[in-house]
Amino acid sequence: MTETQTLPAPQALPGDVIARLRAALGAKGWSQDAHELQPHITDWRGRFQGQTPILLKPANTAEVAAAVKICHDAGIAITPQGGNTSLCGASTPQGEVLITLKRMNAVREIDPDNDSMTVEAGCILESLQTTAAEAGRLFPLSLGSQGSAMIGGLISTNAGGVHVLRYGMTRELVLGLEAVLPDGTIWSGLTGLRKDNTGYDLKQLLIGAEGTLGIITAATLKLFPRPAKMELAFCGLKSVEDAVSFLSLAKKVSGGAVTAFEIMPRLALEFVCAFVPGTRDPLDTSHAWYVVCEMSFGRLNGARETLEDALGQAFEAELVQDAVIAENESQALDFWRLRESIALAEREQGTAIKHDISIPVSKMAAFIELASARLKTIFPDGIVVAFGHVGDGNVHYNLVGPDAATQQAMMAKSDAISTCVYDTVDEFGGSISAEHGIGILKREELAARKPVDVAVMRAIKQALDPKGIMNPRVLLG
Repeated sequence: MTETQTLPAPQALPGDVIARLRAALGAKGWSQDAHELQPHITDWRGRFQGQTPILLKPANTAEVAAAVKICHDAGIAITPQGGNTSLCGASTPQGEVLITLKRMNAVREIDPDNDSMTVEAGCILESLQTTAAEAGRLFPLSLGSQGSAMIGGLISTNAGGVHVLRYGMTRELVLGLEAVLPDGTIWSGLTGLRKDNTGYDLKQLLIGAEGTLGIITAATLKLFPRPAKMELAFCGLKSVEDAVSFLSLAKKVSGGAVTAFEIMPRLALEFVCAFVPGTRDPLDTSHAWYVVCEMSFGRLNGARETLEDALGQAFEAELVQDAVIAENESQALDFWRLRESIALAEREQGTAIKHDISIPVSKMAAFIELASARLKTIFPDGIVVAFGHVGDGNVHYNLVGPDAATQQAMMAKSDAISTCVYDTVDEFGGSISAEHGIGILKREELAARKPVDVAVMRAIKQALDPKGIMNPRVLLG
């Protein structure tokens, strides 16, 4: 069961504007075919059903600039779109002209000695990981939608993923950007420099702005040496508190080699095994919580021994009840599939009320305990599924119902449920959006909880986009 909201119908575009857009982009650069438009106007969760009068498909930055200038001069609003994997409706058009960057997928340059590569916004994340690997380098951004998510959209939403613990958010992986500003001006800030202390860091305005300040067309990304060895363990634990203690121990024993540390409850594992073919529980007995712990090392010698040492100490301290270490790459991928398929499995289970929040790691267990107790007083039949990147304090804190009738009753109380969660997040000094952004879904919450921040952002928006044409319904509303 999915609650779908139909967004406003498109405004009619003047005939001369349509003619100019078609001429600027050529026969392959636009479409008004309903069949081609359909996958671009529905968000990944199926929550928003949008509309657009025309889909633009520019092949290069000059064509993006030409299209934006035409729209700017005519006062026509624009929605930029990458792989359309947004979980907050940020790329679902509500009648705006829709610009997809999917044709702009070239790797312009790879510079292994500088540990950087310059790529166009339409490049698929997974292909960039492969390109970096072929050059003997690592591009560490990794997330469940990497087979379809595009780098421009990932930068625009400052995506997170499973390796933030070691390498940081997308913001920390970008050295330079190229973008088209709201009036059609091309800003070229592509650079491989680590040090450039010449005033405002303009790229940081665009990173995480969700397309409200311009359209990212290319980026210079930071690469890293490839680890000589990666070791992965799938562990069963009694509690979130034990997981946090195990994380601290693993970082200490490994000297900071922990690359990812992901947590999931038993119910999430059951969802995955039920709805995702070819998956199974790697452990012989069931546990309340599970952790995927990954370490990466610069040398082959001692890698396995380090992970085994950490697990041994965790067993001795009764932090871990059972564990299995991946014996090969295939088994490691199987372990990761259990974690990365949770969102898909939840969708198959039915409607869930989802919250992408962050809490200081040290307070994670206390937050989950208190928030879950409070939700029981609002909706006793709801089941909390809390999973995610406990290594960096980001938990996907969701409430699910066991059947369609319960889910429908739960959705009737969705506002009260989310308010309870976000109020608890505030008490713990957390954030209501850790890695998914604001989009349409959280813009009212953002305005209510961070009014000074929103006022400053509106001032920046007004300065760069006085006509308000860039993704006008997203982030600031």
